[in-house]
Amino acid sequence: MSAHGLAQAQRKMTEGEVHPTAIDVFSRFYGLLESGETGVIAERDVAPLTDVPHLTDLDVPDDVARDALAVTAVIKLNGGLGTSMGMDRAKSLLRVRDDRTFLDVIAGQVLAARATTGARLPLVLMNSFRTRDDSLAALAAYPDLAVDGLPLDFVQNREPKLRADDLTPVEWPADPDLEWCPPGHGDLYTALFASGVLQALLDAGFRYATVSNSDNLGAAPDARIAGWFAQSGAPFAAEVARRTPADRKGGHLVVRTADGRIVLRESAQTLPEDADAAGDIERHAYFNTNNLWLDLRALADELARTGGVLDLPLIRNEKTVDPSDKTSTKVVQIESAMGAAIEVFDGAAVLEVDRSRFLPVKTTNDLLVLRSDVYRLEDDSRLVAQVAAPFVDLDDDHYKTIAAFDARVPSTPSLVDASSLRVRGDWTFGTGVVVTGDAVLADPGAPSRVPDGAKVGPDGIA
Repeated sequence: MSAHGLAQAQRKMTEGEVHPTAIDVFSRFYGLLESGETGVIAERDVAPLTDVPHLTDLDVPDDVARDALAVTAVIKLNGGLGTSMGMDRAKSLLRVRDDRTFLDVIAGQVLAARATTGARLPLVLMNSFRTRDDSLAALAAYPDLAVDGLPLDFVQNREPKLRADDLTPVEWPADPDLEWCPPGHGDLYTALFASGVLQALLDAGFRYATVSNSDNLGAAPDARIAGWFAQSGAPFAAEVARRTPADRKGGHLVVRTADGRIVLRESAQTLPEDADAAGDIERHAYFNTNNLWLDLRALADELARTGGVLDLPLIRNEKTVDPSDKTSTKVVQIESAMGAAIEVFDGAAVLEVDRSRFLPVKTTNDLLVLRSDVYRLEDDSRLVAQVAAPFVDLDDDHYKTIAAFDARVPSTPSLVDASSLRVRGDWTFGTGVVVTGDAVLADPGAPSRVPDGAKVGPDGIA
């Protein structure tokens, strides 16, 4: 069964013009999958991560920070389509502050850091085939972004979804595109290597890369962290932050007791019986922000040693071939996480950062907060929190998609005096609305409107 299924998958990838190295990586994971490997990391096999240095305690001389940033590249993962919010194009093209998109803010951060430090700071996107054209068209508005000899992007790989019953590539004639999936952001290393961008960066004199998601506007270029990373001599580093109750189910870093290595444990790698221990934010205090720092020479050496196939742990993700149809064929998607590479490199390091460097937008709840007066957009395009971000919970039936959200929230309410906002039912917000305290809008049973200038608090509309 395995040989037959693997051969079919390899043939499908070859015919789909997937790079041979990506096929080799898939083949390794397929072997792990077929052998019964799940990628699970049991609680009994790990210990908590402790004694993590904090960014505010770093002593990094200005010249060290400047010199390190001068040889650093900025890589943004930009393959997400925002499908969970009803989008069918790059999430980074979503309006996030006034008329500025995620990509506008990222471009502004990079250009401002260049102006301040004199660093070349190339910006390179890891796109998917579906995000590439629109994203590059958007960056055309910033002709100064390009750095001679370096591309603005490279494209992540794709792989076939596998039938859950026999691990053969699924067929879905109704929409053949749904037969394919991305390999997870662990594909970063394969795609960097196979595209030639890793070598191009090295040839252009770059030693380090700072990597983050394009929907995390907190991860602006930071010279002090670059200097710390250079001083550490580490081949790889991850920015971590303290977990809160909202982070109980997310990926977190632990120490494998067998060899003392720091490893990333994602939710999909946690046994059901370990859920309570994994969700104990006092025991496992740090989550992975997915802001990484790479020594490009060390990465190139490891990829050369392994033929481009890093020894990343498998993540087995079970879904349906059509995510919108839970009755469609059950499939397995082979994935890996880029943060999991922390266990590949001897001497990998971690650094605790404040939540200000972790501002992801996964839902319209997050988007509402980021668009609001809770944050101030500085001249250097950094987002600075005025107050602690409130908890927002909008009714999924009416606000889940961007189209539905924008129709009901054409003008962003003030949240700077809010602790939380819970909305049930179909409410449309007027202009100049102010939310205070632990605000609640109960379901009125019919579409309703929050009047212009109204105050919303614990007792609803005042």
